Amino acid sequence: MNSEITYAEVRFNNEPKSSGAKSEPPSDKAWSCCPKNWTSFSSNCYFISTEAVWDDSEKKCSSMKAHLLVINTKAEQDFITQKLDKNSAYYVGLSDLQGKNSWQWVDQTPYNESATFWHSGEPSDRNEHCVILNFRSLPRKWGWNDVVCNQRQRSICKMMKIYL
Repeated sequence: MNSEITYAEVRFNNEPKSSGAKSEPPSDKAWSCCPKNWTSFSSNCYFISTEAVWDDSEKKCSSMKAHLLVINTKAEQDFITQKLDKNSAYYVGLSDLQGKNSWQWVDQTPYNESATFWHSGEPSDRNEHCVILNFRSLPRKWGWNDVVCNQRQRSICKMMKIYL
């Protein structure tokens, strides 16, 4: 069985032409990118998707080699919310599918109660097992709200940047 690997040479105008010797790019100069129509922040890429129920939203993200949004920092949530429509709600990858108040992220990141962004009074209902990111006019901020999983909402997919 034969396999063929094709390489492309990339260089800047001020760099000398390659001698053909194999060399690794310095780690601090690695290139990274996101797929077309995705937004970049830190070491991740984000895609805002169309409306679907929570399970179908996660499947759609998975089909793109991603997962529903896992929010790790306030900076990440602040970046994402700048890209969102205040009149829509967006599924994120946090759920309590067993209904035991045991919230879990889709990528198995540990749930840290001290690093959450729930709206005041949330989570509020043991029958609501999925989480949306939405904007509330009072107190004029984005936050998390637990909802039933069969509501059609928009969603946000997340993947690691592609490093070249």
